[in-house]
Amino acid sequence: MMTVLGCIADDFTGATDLAALLARSGVPVSLRIGVPKEPPAATDMVEVVALKTRTAPVEDAVAQARAALHWLQEAGAQRFFWKYCSTFDSTEAGNIGPVAEALMRDLNTDQTIYCPAFPENGRTIFMGNLFVGQQPLAESPMKDHPLTPMRDSNLLRLLGPQVTQPVGLVDRLSVARGAEVIRSELAAFKASGTTHIVIDAVAESDLEAIATACREMPLLTGASSVAMPLPKLLMADQILPREAVRIGPLLVPPETVVLSGSCSAMTQKQVLHYLATGAAGFCLDPLELAATGAEPVLNWLMAQDLAAAPLVYATSEPAKVKAVQDRLGVAKAGRIVEETLAACACAARDAGARRIIVAGGETSGAVTNALGLDRLHIGAEISAGVPWTYGQSDGFQIALALKSGNFGTEAFFSEAQRRLETA
Repeated sequence: MMTVLGCIADDFTGATDLAALLARSGVPVSLRIGVPKEPPAATDMVEVVALKTRTAPVEDAVAQARAALHWLQEAGAQRFFWKYCSTFDSTEAGNIGPVAEALMRDLNTDQTIYCPAFPENGRTIFMGNLFVGQQPLAESPMKDHPLTPMRDSNLLRLLGPQVTQPVGLVDRLSVARGAEVIRSELAAFKASGTTHIVIDAVAESDLEAIATACREMPLLTGASSVAMPLPKLLMADQILPREAVRIGPLLVPPETVVLSGSCSAMTQKQVLHYLATGAAGFCLDPLELAATGAEPVLNWLMAQDLAAAPLVYATSEPAKVKAVQDRLGVAKAGRIVEETLAACACAARDAGARRIIVAGGETSGAVTNALGLDRLHIGAEISAGVPWTYGQSDGFQIALALKSGNFGTEAFFSEAQRRLETA
């Protein structure tokens, strides 16, 4: 089977989010954890390569993205999608713009779009400004993100310092007039030498119009939602054949562990809600971990009933996170938590857990790497953009849910377990 659509994501939860929305089309979607080491062999028609580059040095992020592109090209892909967060998580240096420009050079294309809208999850763009619910990005909880604090809501101002070519905007007034108007504006921008185009979107219908207008472009970029219409459009163009549907749920034992490294506002609510249901929980203190190591939490976890799905979490309020970062440094504080939660995942697996729920992009990357996963198959969605996935870890079939920090309802951890039972 030849790959038709190749996607590259800058973190693991973003990759599963994208894979879930693409799989709604019924087309087989596989998720690769990192750039595969082997040449393409058994590939699906839609392939997503999950990287862990959102906060990596720019040079590393570019190199990994280019390697992923090369692998996808060898797999047969002709159309490509560069996926980043719907809150445009980045710094002034990148990595969204530098990766996009590198991919454009390799694909010999002179224009692409940027559309991080995800209306189903409350992310919209109007006149170039990104909103989280009814709040501008810079007034939302993202302003206090511990790694990528977002202090400006205007995507053109955020993207401009990251790229070397001009940035333009197709605004909502044009998008509302449909695909032909969008195409016309893009053509005008191309004629004027404007390479990077932010596109407004406030509703699902906007995304359909954008995808329709841009589906012949070699490279699109954005959040997962703007990519969701692509498989059906490629089917209509007879580029993507209508073949087998994705796999159904696999039978896995009920033993579960829940791991939360995200400090997003929604994950804080989810942790409190889950603990209020009576779930056993262990709160990680990075300062104690730095002094004593992970042995206390691992001992606690091994004493728990995994059938009752215990929770290990580092989720905390921004002020407490900053205090820890001030003591340990941002990189060290994050690394200690990620390594501890990854160790918990492996210990739980070895003790019989076959269902692992993870909250947080950086945590998800650490966990999947520690579990030795290199490919996941996409199952049923738990909530918008968060599916159950299935893979092999140390010879065991496991079900894995990787949740971006702000995704899901307050009851997500309980809903995930019920959703797997009823999928």
